Amino acid sequence: MTQKNLLRTALLAVLSSLVLSCDNSSSEDQKSEYSDKIESATLLKTTKSWDGTLYTSYPTGQPEISVLKISVPPNKALDWHKHPVINAAYVEKGEIQVERKEDGKTQWIRQGQAVPEMVNIAHRGKTGEKGATLIVFYSGTPDLPLSEPVH
Repeated sequence: MTQKNLLRTALLAVLSSLVLSCDNSSSEDQKSEYSDKIESATLLKTTKSWDGTLYTSYPTGQPEISVLKISVPPNKALDWHKHPVINAAYVEKGEIQVERKEDGKTQWIRQGQAVPEMVNIAHRGKTGEKGATLIVFYSGTPDLPLSEPVH
C-alpha cells in the first residue's frame, strides 16, 4: 500500500469515527414513554373528601378554576387551614400525610395518588423524609380565597 493510500485510509477511519461519535442518539433515547395508543386513566372520581365528608354544592357566581404546584420540603408541616371550595391534589413526587385538626385522623398520600381535599374543615399536610410536590386543582369563584388560615 502506498503512503498516499495509507493516508487516505487513515483519514477515512478518523472521519468515520468522528461521525459515529457525534451521533448522540441511542435506542434508549428513541424509546418513548408513551404507548402507541391514546390512554386515559381516572385518578380520582368522588362525591366526598378523603375523610368521608360529602361535598355540598359549588359556590354560585362566575366559576374560576385554579391549578397550583405546591412544593413542601422534607419534615415540614403546613399551617392549619381550610378550603372554602372543592379541590383535589395529585402527588407528583414524594408523599404527604393529611391530618384533620378536629380529631387527628390522618392519611398518607403518595406519589402518583390523588386526594379529594376537605371543604370548610380544618386540616394540614405534613411531609416525611421525602417531602412532596403537589398539583392542586381548585374549583371556586374569583371572590373566594383558595385557602384560609385556621387558629
